[in-house]
Amino acid sequence: MHDILGHHHTSMMTKDINENNYFYTHIMGLRRVKITVNQDDPSMYHLFYGDRVGSPGTELTFFEMPYIGNTYRGTNAISRIGLLVPSESSLTYWKKRLAAYDVLHDEVVTTYVGRKALHFEDPDGLRLVLVVANEEMVNFWQPWEQSNVPIEQQIRGMGPIEITVRRLEKFKKTLTGLLHYKEIENRENEITFQAVKGEVYGEIIAKELDGKREKPGKGSVHHIAIRVKDKEALMALNEKIKAWGFETTGVIDRYYFSSLYFRESNGIMFEIATDGPGFIIDKDEASLGVALDLPPFLEERREEIEATLRPIKKIE
Repeated sequence: MHDILGHHHTSMMTKDINENNYFYTHIMGLRRVKITVNQDDPSMYHLFYGDRVGSPGTELTFFEMPYIGNTYRGTNAISRIGLLVPSESSLTYWKKRLAAYDVLHDEVVTTYVGRKALHFEDPDGLRLVLVVANEEMVNFWQPWEQSNVPIEQQIRGMGPIEITVRRLEKFKKTLTGLLHYKEIENRENEITFQAVKGEVYGEIIAKELDGKREKPGKGSVHHIAIRVKDKEALMALNEKIKAWGFETTGVIDRYYFSSLYFRESNGIMFEIATDGPGFIIDKDEASLGVALDLPPFLEERREEIEATLRPIKKIE
């Protein structure tokens, strides 16, 4: 069996890369670990934010689409991203910080899937929630000393990912039967699944909702990527997914990791990605996220690609 190790990253759409960069680095205190491009459309930025080295499980990634419209909320969509903080006192810190920067957020700490939480939105309207990790050790997270958020309050990585679907039973069958997630709680029209027993960093919250399909725009989630150890595990899952009846892209070399993509029966796109080789394959740790990095197969087009990308402003 080739186990799913939790979340790898989530990929979203932003209208303004400079506003996005300011929010996630300056306000949220994440490290920008990679400036690169969408390998399928190199005219488009692809930015990665995470911990000190962009460990799998900590990465929030964004494609810049300057002409994108608004998101029209609906079903069959990845609808909320959970971010882990270490304690309940961290929520007090973050509530004050979000208020100081005029970030849209709930006025009170609430409960989200049994954990203390604080809901907020980024400048594009992406729905996020800070969730207390209940003392669970997020072993893959590496603190970043240069963040302007104190280490004891820094975001530890992704927590529960909320997905809204029309056909919950179909979704459940894919997660439990194909990917071997475990159902840990079943509420009315809502199921919590875990990839790793007892660990919040692999949780998916699936909610059943009828109605119109979400029309994606700025602040919507393009896909969720989940982790496997290596390329051998990825190739085995590729065959298993096809045998299950879903089409896949086949295994793709993304240079920083290998991955494949498929859509389950509600239309939710999953990427399955390997842990390595990681972002320091072409940069030393100190230089991560400073300049545009291109995989070798795009390097010969650097001049052309750089000409299409507007500069990312330095934050003073």
